[in-house]
Amino acid sequence: MVGVWVIVWAAAILAGCSPEPINSPYEEGALAQNTLFTAFSQRSPKYLDPASSYSTDETPFTYSIYEPLYGYHYLKRPYQLIPRTAESVISPRYYDENGNVLPDNAPGENIAVSVYDIPIRKGIQFAPHPAFARNKNGNYHYWPLQPGALANKYALTDFSEVGTRELTAHDYVYGIRRLASPRVVSPAFGVLSSHIEGLREYAQELQALEKQWEEQGNSPEWLDLREYGFNGVQALDDHTLRIRVKGKYPQFKYWLAMTFTAPVPWEADRFYHQPGMAQRNLSLNTWPAGTGPYMLETSIQNRQHVMVRNPHFRPSPYPCEGEPQDKAQGLLVDCGKPTPFIDRVVFSLEKESVPLMGKFLQGYYDVPEVDGGSYGVAMQVAAGDSAEKAELYADRGLQLLSSTEPQITYLGFNWLDPVVGRGDTPEQQARNRKLRQAISIAFDWEQFVSIFLNDQGQVAQGPLPPGVPGYQPLPAGLNKHVYTWKDDRAVRRPIEQARELLAQAGYPNGRDADTGEPLILHFDSAAGMGSNATLDWMRRQLKKLNVELEIRATDYNRFQDKMRQGNAQMFMWGWVADYPDAENFLFLLYGANAKAKTGGENAANYHNPEYDDLFEQLRFLDDGPQKDRVVARMVEIVQRDMPWMFGFYPKSGGAYQAWVSNAKPTQMVRNTLQYLRVDPDQRVAGVKKWNEPRWWPLWLLLAVLLIGVWPAWRVIQRRERATALDHMKGRRGL
Repeated sequence: MVGVWVIVWAAAILAGCSPEPINSPYEEGALAQNTLFTAFSQRSPKYLDPASSYSTDETPFTYSIYEPLYGYHYLKRPYQLIPRTAESVISPRYYDENGNVLPDNAPGENIAVSVYDIPIRKGIQFAPHPAFARNKNGNYHYWPLQPGALANKYALTDFSEVGTRELTAHDYVYGIRRLASPRVVSPAFGVLSSHIEGLREYAQELQALEKQWEEQGNSPEWLDLREYGFNGVQALDDHTLRIRVKGKYPQFKYWLAMTFTAPVPWEADRFYHQPGMAQRNLSLNTWPAGTGPYMLETSIQNRQHVMVRNPHFRPSPYPCEGEPQDKAQGLLVDCGKPTPFIDRVVFSLEKESVPLMGKFLQGYYDVPEVDGGSYGVAMQVAAGDSAEKAELYADRGLQLLSSTEPQITYLGFNWLDPVVGRGDTPEQQARNRKLRQAISIAFDWEQFVSIFLNDQGQVAQGPLPPGVPGYQPLPAGLNKHVYTWKDDRAVRRPIEQARELLAQAGYPNGRDADTGEPLILHFDSAAGMGSNATLDWMRRQLKKLNVELEIRATDYNRFQDKMRQGNAQMFMWGWVADYPDAENFLFLLYGANAKAKTGGENAANYHNPEYDDLFEQLRFLDDGPQKDRVVARMVEIVQRDMPWMFGFYPKSGGAYQAWVSNAKPTQMVRNTLQYLRVDPDQRVAGVKKWNEPRWWPLWLLLAVLLIGVWPAWRVIQRRERATALDHMKGRRGL
């Protein structure tokens, strides 16, 4: 009976005195702190070195820790560049091949070099880091390391001494030089070396040095890039960075908003290239050194990562402007307040989506995944399919937000194909164009978005998605060859018009007018690029025209070979913007980028002389009315020619707890953590409400135990009394 009463006593204590739910995955009091809790899946970020990092799951760290010169306005759409460490977003000066200054409106073909002289704000400090630590004599505390100095050091926090210094233009120079280093793998080197003057030659120089050192057997542990430079990137002084770009390339400014061009202090590079560092997983890939709003405090691989506020970060005001609806949605409440708002961001590993979503619904995660654009969309779909889930989400005040991202999924026609392509003669060109128009009318992309995307996508009218300057909303951007404007909405043209166009193309009722043979089209598909249901839907669309669709499915490698060879007839592909500029989408249809001829990204192998001439103009145009007119005309051309069925713009979104403020999902603005705010008191109340222990099963169990124990206890009592009585009788007999 003593054990039963212990259980009863413990249950009473737990029921009456537990300050937090007993199922909380965090230490007591953690939920009441100014911390944002989120998750990551599969693995820890592989590359946090800004020269190497290019994966989406790495960006919440890299863009919060490092600061490129520029960034994007958090709220404005279309996306707008703003300065981060730079004092302003500057325009370059132009020079001809003789070094003469040219006017700003000089023709692009006359410009030999664009020179960017970028002023950098003074007083910006790096986050505390042991690479900057100095002793009382002014010498670096951890350079060079003495034998045994790394004993028991496996994290940056194991180093007791830290320091800081001011950010200078030299740090940007060093960071860009690292892109060319033979010891650094950078996915951005190929593009940037084709634009930054001398960068490719600089890489060749470093490679030659490395080869020479290897042959001589005296390769240095650390390649000090301060000793080797090139004229394309220079520090004019401590706070002025000069970059020389070949010709005119207005889109170069967007590369200055990527962490590829972030500053890297030489001290950190040297610090990590000491013997024993790599063996302890100490490098820029695991422990960055930046000037951003956050710094990495904890990094347990494939388990947990924690960023904390950089104590040296200067106050950065929250924006006061945005889209028209932002004020009504409460996104301007914090106007002018210093960011970041959150002191600490905890990322915990969740390998499976089910437990992740379970903890999110319990309130233990404020955001499921910071870099994930699928959870908000998936939960909106779930709410639409289930009244029970919709009620649950509404009851908990979850914010399920979505936005149309700068990306497109399209169905392409191979311009080299004799049936759906350009055509060899003017007559055949007109026929093939009408065939493509007929197919485009027949393919009901609204139905596709409804069925396969659960309405979480926007049907495309052209190659430019929302958020990209040059995109025209309806009705101005209407594709008039497929739609009409009626009752303030786009209405797909009737299938009868598609059949009429098909007949004019030479295929009445889906048969060749000359031979009577049925028209059979071919769709090339790769594994993972379309389910059977999707392919069946495509067949049904063409059945409306009595046209057969034959599926040619291959593995992805074979599919890519066919695309490179120009052998596919119809295919589905997509593009995600590297930067929010019309050029980054319109180049996908530029003739000189034809995949079959040049290996470029023009997968349709489309070629139109007027379009190509306009694109060559576009490459040199700055933002403004002239560029807008050129972009609009290019869109009109491809709407008429239809090398693509434009398909749809996928949506991505976020799921946020009610106590998270300033949430605006985006895949282009990467430093979003800086702007989020949490209300810990509201979180504690929500978690307590949603995770109240259900004690009645325990009380029921105790009752069952008592009922079961009572008869046995009565028997034991009887036996004890009988034994006592016998014992007394025995004593009397004595």
